[in-house]
Amino acid sequence: MSARHEIFDPLLSEPLARRMIELCERFGRYGMYGREPIGEGLGKGLAQRHDAAANFVRTGGRFGRREAPQILAARTNYFRETYAYGDEVQLPGIETFRDFEGFTEAARKIYDARVVEPSIVYANILVPGQELAVHTDVPEFRGLNRTRDPEWLLVVMHHSGLFERWRMRIATGVAYFHECQGGEFAFYPEGAQGPPRTLPVKRDTAVLLDTDTVFHGVDRVLPSEPMPPFRPGMELVFGDGEGWRVVGRDRETVARYRWGELRFSISWKAYVHADEAEQRAVREHRDDLSRAAVLERLIEDLRGRGRLEGPLPDETALALLLIDEYVHFPPPRPREDSGPA
Repeated sequence: MSARHEIFDPLLSEPLARRMIELCERFGRYGMYGREPIGEGLGKGLAQRHDAAANFVRTGGRFGRREAPQILAARTNYFRETYAYGDEVQLPGIETFRDFEGFTEAARKIYDARVVEPSIVYANILVPGQELAVHTDVPEFRGLNRTRDPEWLLVVMHHSGLFERWRMRIATGVAYFHECQGGEFAFYPEGAQGPPRTLPVKRDTAVLLDTDTVFHGVDRVLPSEPMPPFRPGMELVFGDGEGWRVVGRDRETVARYRWGELRFSISWKAYVHADEAEQRAVREHRDDLSRAAVLERLIEDLRGRGRLEGPLPDETALALLLIDEYVHFPPPRPREDSGPA
């Protein structure tokens, strides 16, 4: 069955689309999304999204390109900042987008639910040569979320299918307010083994879907060569009459870009509840999971599948086994086999 999704074309209006660009410029400073590896405990030494990163390096991305790991890492270390989180607004004026009723109604329709709580608004900016590896987003469960638990573990939980009763359903809208070369949004509504569908970066348009379940990614922003020597900790900044600049920790300019060279999107996320009773159960933390109970269930399932015998491996080896067993990515495809636009 094809995953339900909604496409908006147009999304808002021309004046509001211009307003989103102005807000992006006003925010002015965007940090790199890459984070340090897990320092200790379960999955020690792995990246938070080891699942997606390892698949990207192993396969070369959606089109199977072969490049050195350090180049691939630079291509996926894009720029992100949060505009609103819950009731906290970091960018005044973004409320119009956060409270857009069209997204709320689409989320109700897709999930056949009554209650939708807009929660997060954030921006992603990719420069020429960058792309977003095919992945599913980090889900949440009653009692477990990314603020306390490894992101790869949450992804494993969802893909295992063992914890659906506790999953927090989240709707995601991805919106565009200018255009660029390349950078198409690719998603797999028929599942990982089905054909992808691609959507161009078109001004004042959006797509809304369950990105925790549907594999998706961003094709490479053009032109793709050469990539500047990006390093963790750099920022993309706007202003000073110079357009956009990537700057290092010591404020030196590493690269300069014009608006038309960048891929800018704003994402909207909302919690979706079947009804008010379910919403209350979540808020009151009834029937929450614990990490210990989750690991016990996953290990039991691994043993039942014949994938684990004898004593448990160390925490890093166990993490790698869980990812390998449960998270199965779409295979790379030739560029011409990219589905309808």
